[in-house]
Amino acid sequence: MLQNSQTIRYYQKLTDAMVDLWQRGYRFEEIRMYMEGYLACLRHSNNIEAYQINRLEEEAFRFLRDPSNFELSMPQPESDYY
Repeated sequence: MLQNSQTIRYYQKLTDAMVDLWQRGYRFEEIRMYMEGYLACLRHSNNIEAYQINRLEEEAFRFLRDPSNFELSMPQPESDYY
């Protein structure tokens, strides 16, 4: 579990971008490459500690492997009360 607030923000930005890429038609391999590039940039920038980046990477891969994160939500039909 991520506990550093800045690491959590990076995780949220990354996962939001991954879902957005999926909805725009990119496939898992392309999303994985995006994620790896994002993590490489974090490592290069030294904004957060290396162990936090490693934990972020584990959580992001777990997010990517879970297909329920990329399912389109179906709106619930409204009940007709008449």
